[in-house]
Amino acid sequence: MISGKTTLIAHLGYPTEAFKAPMIYNPWFEKQGIDAVVVPMGVKPDDYAVFLKSLFRLSNIRGALVTMPHKITTLDLVDDATPTARIAGACNAILLRPDGSLLGDQFDGAGFVRGVERKGRRLAGTRVLVSGCGGVGSAIAASLAAAGVAELALFDTRDASAQALAGRLAEHYPQLVIHTGSNDPAGYDVVVNATPVGMNDDDPLPFDVARIAPSTFVGEVVMKSEYTPLLRAALEKGCQVQVGTDMLFEMIPAYLEFFGFGTATPDELRAVSQIKY
Repeated sequence: MISGKTTLIAHLGYPTEAFKAPMIYNPWFEKQGIDAVVVPMGVKPDDYAVFLKSLFRLSNIRGALVTMPHKITTLDLVDDATPTARIAGACNAILLRPDGSLLGDQFDGAGFVRGVERKGRRLAGTRVLVSGCGGVGSAIAASLAAAGVAELALFDTRDASAQALAGRLAEHYPQLVIHTGSNDPAGYDVVVNATPVGMNDDDPLPFDVARIAPSTFVGEVVMKSEYTPLLRAALEKGCQVQVGTDMLFEMIPAYLEFFGFGTATPDELRAVSQIKY
């Protein structure tokens, strides 16, 4: 029940139809007796900067979850950002601090990496391909570098995005071997689709699945359906996979701590989740 005392967490993005976070956070808040609610808010890019400033003038707002297409833009709109967010070049969380300033942070990459490692896959020393160098792809790449991967290939249809991410990674991880310009998955231990490809049923596959080895781990960020065409094709080849919502469940404990709502385990969150596809 939402009351006049309810604390708001905005969920900012566009479009909102594929949002899954409210169906995890809100049942958890209810179970824990926390008077807070995550509210989806569809904001088009042209309106975002003005809207964000107005949003945080509300007296009952604690922060915001940020998703596509606003993660990169958000970094320039907050007053301060964590080192993780700056390396990723994007924010997916905003906290309104007591002094009225906005702090940006980034949990996408940590959620993805924790999910892979929870499945028993060691990342240190591996070769990884990330397709998509926007907000989520940049965050995943930053966390993969922190996890000790040996080689990282970055691909984006906008090559400048891949080059910029490669530059930020090289500055912080000079020992990391970095390639750009190709999304050929052959020879990689892990491949990640960090693009919106897969949101629509008629989308092409983001990789040539015939070039993916059965031993390759295939990760996805698209959450519109649990098993996207990419993941179904990868499973048919015998690959181990990670669905988009796995990343979400792994990052939510960090979000809860960031917003001051305690913490939870992914299993506890799954037990009350009402996610639907």
